[in-house]
Amino acid sequence: MDNRRNPTAINWYPGHMTKTRRMIESGIGDIDIVVEMVDARIPLASKNPDIERLAADKKKLLILNKSDLADPAENDRWTAYYKSRGYAVIKNNSLKTNTTPVLAAIKELFREKAEKYAEKGVKNKAVRIMILGIPNVGKSTLINSLSGEKRAKTEDRPGVTRTKQWIHLKENISLLDTPGILWPKLENQHQALNLAISGAIKDTVLDIEEIAAKLAQTLANEYPQALRERYKIEFTKEDAGYQLLEKIGKKRGFIVRGGEIDTERAAIILLDEFRSGKIGKITLEKASLVADRKD
Repeated sequence: MDNRRNPTAINWYPGHMTKTRRMIESGIGDIDIVVEMVDARIPLASKNPDIERLAADKKKLLILNKSDLADPAENDRWTAYYKSRGYAVIKNNSLKTNTTPVLAAIKELFREKAEKYAEKGVKNKAVRIMILGIPNVGKSTLINSLSGEKRAKTEDRPGVTRTKQWIHLKENISLLDTPGILWPKLENQHQALNLAISGAIKDTVLDIEEIAAKLAQTLANEYPQALRERYKIEFTKEDAGYQLLEKIGKKRGFIVRGGEIDTERAAIILLDEFRSGKIGKITLEKASLVADRKD
């Protein structure tokens, strides 16, 4: 099959995520505040559609992680969007996590409940929180920063944190940690491709050239100057994603036997450099496209 004409349907849902889903559903009743981390570069695709249903009666804090890698103007627009939907929102730098605003937001969200406990004579009631997020979004790094020590296993691979654990943090906060989770049906393939681009879905289970071609096309449409400056290539609106990969590969000298361009190598480079921020501050999803949604 030629994947250039027949894109792969993405529906990756490893078995351990079923266990994680049950873990979240069984534990959320004991939680005061739900903290959800999303990738600021894909704030919609990385937002679990089940959270609003599962946490309908909970206070919610949304953290736009990796905001240092995203378009600053879009960070502001997404912040406004999620605040309009009832979330407290914080932008977080993926490399220099500042826990002060996170702790302050949690305390503020719990303030009313703490006052009710105090009226009943219960003082210093611990705040019980759950941190949720897709694989590879930065949950473990945040948890380790909040706890002041390395408690949650951190690796640059999706699905590393696998078991439920309570972690006691400073500021009298108890955290119920859960593994990163996707959702069973990735019905919106545009969002599914964005998840794959971000690294939330393992590269080894997908056609990496297809994923990189989608990224190249998006960059050409939304951030053409960044693409030109990083790879020193010229292109027009008629150039499709695979043609852009070929231009990148040719410019970087990725030539194999017979003079063909190694587009797979170009794809790997493009994805790696996007994920590390070398191409620039990029947001793949525009808040303006969902700002007027009523669902």
